[in-house]
This record gives sequence, C-alpha cells and structure tokens, in this order.
Amino acid sequence: MLAGHQTWIFNNKPVILTTGTVGGPFEANGNIPEAFDTLHDDMWLKQDSFEKSQQKMMEEACQIAVKKSSIEKEQVQFFIGGDLINQITPTTFAASTMGLPYFGLFSACATSMESLALSAAIINGGGANYILSGSSSHNAATEKQFRYPTEYGGQKPPTAQWTVTGAGCALVAKTGVGPKITSATIGRVVDMGMTDPFNMGGAMAPAAADTIETHLKERNVDPSYYDLIITGDLGHVGREVSLDYMHKRDIPIEESKYVDCGLTIYREGQPVLAGASGAACSAVVTYGHFLKQMAQGEIKRMLVVATGALQSTLSVQQGDTLPCIAHAVSIESGSDQV
Repeated sequence: MLAGHQTWIFNNKPVILTTGTVGGPFEANGNIPEAFDTLHDDMWLKQDSFEKSQQKMMEEACQIAVKKSSIEKEQVQFFIGGDLINQITPTTFAASTMGLPYFGLFSACATSMESLALSAAIINGGGANYILSGSSSHNAATEKQFRYPTEYGGQKPPTAQWTVTGAGCALVAKTGVGPKITSATIGRVVDMGMTDPFNMGGAMAPAAADTIETHLKERNVDPSYYDLIITGDLGHVGREVSLDYMHKRDIPIEESKYVDCGLTIYREGQPVLAGASGAACSAVVTYGHFLKQMAQGEIKRMLVVATGALQSTLSVQQGDTLPCIAHAVSIESGSDQV
C-alpha cells in the first residue's frame, strides 16, 4: 500500500459512487453552473448567519450524494470533512445533523483531497464500506474571519482571490460503479517565509509543486500518464509560480494539461482578481465538473492536487509566515489503471 515515503497505492480501488455539489448565486453566474446539483439565489440560505448557511450547504451536499445512491444514510460508516471557519464548526454542526461518526479535518483549502485520501485509505484497508467525504466554504464567512467583513469595502490587491460559496461531497464505497481512487500522496508542510495573506496562490505554489513531484516519483509515472493534473486554488499567480518551479526541476508537465479549479469555476469578467479559493473550490469543481467529464469519457485519469494555506487569524496578526500544504489524489476510469 505504501509507495516511497508519502504515497498510498489503493490496490482495492475504492469507488466514488456518487457526489453532491451545492453553490450560491455568484457560482450560478460562473463558468460551470451545470457542475452543481443545487444553486441558491441567496447567500443566506434563509439562515441567520453566514456560518449557518455554510453548514446548510454541507448538509445538502451530503444528502444529495446519499440520495443519488442506492443505499440508506444509515449504511454510511463515517463522515470525513472540514472547512475554514473557527474550529470547523459548520462541518461539525452538519455532522451533528447527519448523525454519522465523524472525523473533523482542517487542512484549509486542501481539506477536500485530504478527506478523500483518508476515506479511500480506510475503505481500502477494510475499515468501512461507505464514507461521506467533503468540504465547504462561504465567501462572506471567510472574508469576515480572515480579512475584512464585506460591508467594510476594503480594497484588495490583484493577487487576492475570491472564496467560493459552496459545498462538495463524495460518497466513497468499497464496491460499485464509478471512478476509482487509485492512489494518494500526502503533502508535507512547505513554508517559504511569505507573510502576505492576500497572496495565497504564491504561498501555496511551492507546496503544490512539491507534492506533484513527489507523487510522480513515488508512483514512477510521467506527467503524461494523466490526462489532467488539477490544482485546487492556486489562481493565476500560484499557477505560474508552480509551473516555473516544475520547469526548473525538469518535470515535463504540459501547460495545457495543467489546470486549476480556481481558474475554472468563474467566468471572465467576474471580479475575482487572481481567481477562486476556499475549501469548497476544489471539491465542487472536481466532484461537479471534472468527474462529469470523466463520466462522459473525456478524461480517463486525473490527479487532483488540493492546496491549502494553514495560517489562522491569530498567526497572521502575530506576523507569522504562511505554512502551506497540498494533498494529491489520483482518480481513474476504465480498465487501464495501474
């Protein structure tokens, strides 16, 4: 199961049985509205706080994933998920509503693939038959906690990104019909000494490149093995920085096959500056957009590398640097998996 130092090979190939994706009004006007099962026209979702709205989206994404399947919620052994908000409370309250045994994770915007990797590892080892795996974020809740409340109207630099309002969930199963999870590379914390919380893409890029390089080496595959290598939310800045890094390391990655969820979800003209971000970004784009392309036969193999900046509001206020991480999961379709 262990290849090298950081990579798991899932010989039993757990299946992504179904997914659920939920978004808000800004996402409805984006580039891939068809990627969502549910789109809300109100950021509040009839709740009395943005954090409760985020909780509601996570609940809906989980319920959608279960409803699409042929199983009952009671057959699910675990819910593994997390978010950006203090002590991951939106996910925790959603777990309370779902009534499932719960692993709460914080890996910032890398939480989607951390949860998927852990779900696959548990199922591959016989520890469960069904696991719900997901993450969520809310633009207004995240702005309030990490930057400025939106009503403050603070100006942002071009390197800043727009947090996705949404939730994405995958129902991972031991057997069934669907894309297979074949491996995962668990990232290490990479800290390049950056302190600007408005340049997450630049801070996360080295962690993404490090995990990609490690994955390719430990799986002993070339980048061309994958139809797409998909990063979570590097945006324009982080994508260019990570490409420069990999070119300098002689990693032969084709730029046309190197895409970013944060550059996929919104359309040109939306005021997102360097692109999208948030714990929901890679979840909704992967589960709602790229897995649909895989189901249509447009993609056979993809490596999803979710990226996260692990700072807190307190660490930023105290002048600490931005430690970052990236977790990679390979998802494959067809009979040619290795």
